Amino acid sequence: MSRTATSSLGVPANAFDAPPGLPAPLPAGEHILWQGSPCGFGIAVRALHVRLVGIWFVGLALWAAVPPLSEGAFVQAALLAGPTLLVGIGAVALLGLLGWLSARSTTYTITNRRVVMRLGIALPMTLNLPFSLIEGAGCKVFADGSGDLPLQLRGGNRVAYLHLWPHARPWALTKPEPMMRSIPDAKLAAGILARALSTTLDTTEESAAPMVVARQRPVRPPRLANAS
Repeated sequence: MSRTATSSLGVPANAFDAPPGLPAPLPAGEHILWQGSPCGFGIAVRALHVRLVGIWFVGLALWAAVPPLSEGAFVQAALLAGPTLLVGIGAVALLGLLGWLSARSTTYTITNRRVVMRLGIALPMTLNLPFSLIEGAGCKVFADGSGDLPLQLRGGNRVAYLHLWPHARPWALTKPEPMMRSIPDAKLAAGILARALSTTLDTTEESAAPMVVARQRPVRPPRLANAS
């Protein structure tokens, strides 16, 4: 799910309420360019590797069933393979549910000044990335049109990989990169982000060190991450 949001005044319809997916109202002069959520199927397949898990359990079931099948003992083969397949179905269903919950609890927002990632199932947090902290961005588009947008952070700014996962570039452990994962309209979002970054390339913005702070604390200048 994705959506674009603009207004003639450049502010939300109700400037006193936080827009969906944001922890607080946007300051004057800042407005939403794009907002969207990841695809649950994409997270389940590409982050949780549900296909590989399914193939693994099918392989285990076949490994147990082939010897009795070769002897014509079909009932014994079914009894040996059945429990493994049931466990595999349960594992696949659980991973699918986690992917759906992760997508449902995640909102990506691109404004004219920053990228905001609202994520977390049990412990929601908000990752605040002013454009001054973003060194570059990539885009990987898949066959179905969805894609991943990893964000490279400037030196000295770091967020723990486990805090980001599954919204992190795979295997970038030493230098974690926040990633907008499995966006249905990746090319559209990438184009909007590229234009926003290019127009603010020479704009000086206040940077902040990566921190996770409680939501109830007073509002301070932009931080990299906030618990909420």
